[in-house]
Amino acid sequence: MNRFDLTGKTAVVTGSRRGIGRAVAVALAEAGADVIGCSANLELDGGEVGREVRAAGRTFTALRVDFADRAQVLGLATELSRDGRCVDILVNNAGDIARAPAAEHTDADWDRIIAIDLSSQFVLTREVGRGMLQRGQGKVIFTASLLSFQGGINVPGYTAAKSGIAGLTRALSNEWAARGVQVNAIAPGYIATDNTEALRTDATRSRAILERIPAGRWGRPEDLAGAAVFLASPASDYVNGAILPVDGGWLGR
Repeated sequence: MNRFDLTGKTAVVTGSRRGIGRAVAVALAEAGADVIGCSANLELDGGEVGREVRAAGRTFTALRVDFADRAQVLGLATELSRDGRCVDILVNNAGDIARAPAAEHTDADWDRIIAIDLSSQFVLTREVGRGMLQRGQGKVIFTASLLSFQGGINVPGYTAAKSGIAGLTRALSNEWAARGVQVNAIAPGYIATDNTEALRTDATRSRAILERIPAGRWGRPEDLAGAAVFLASPASDYVNGAILPVDGGWLGR
């Protein structure tokens, strides 16, 4: 089991205030990593996720970042490299969604979703990845989606961004695998978070989704924990460019 031990590692988790990001941050801490959490509205003391990480015996540093703002993303990269700090694990989880039929999907929504869900993730990974490449080791984990494989309904910007994340995962892996940096992604299925609240409160849509999931239930953020620890740990040193579905069997249906 020591192949899954993250003791002595520093993990950066974006979008860590709630949902999947919070669950992943806590799981990495329970495996031994100190955590730097980054979210637009993260409490300065880390709030609930900070308390949970510290309860696991690890340190938590809270950084506020608006991932729609390129300057703030670059500022985050600078902050992460301050005082010779090394980032061993980067979890790109920050994201947003805009629901509207394509014919009504505004330019503003498109630009914002692409900025948060795709562009900021490339920029941050590029900047943090340089240090990983210099050291010859590192783990990058993207949060992809079922919509990295499928088209979705009424979420064209989100689908485009998550399809881009799948391609970016493979592209970076092709360049970085031989240099000791593993780049992979987790593709969550229908998880009970704020992003899926509109679907879960629509009785017809929720029923249709549940009928398609072999596991017969909505996922929980904690269902992503094992996959995240695996991809962050030495156990995945020969896993490169993978997009791991955690979807209750949706894609296998």
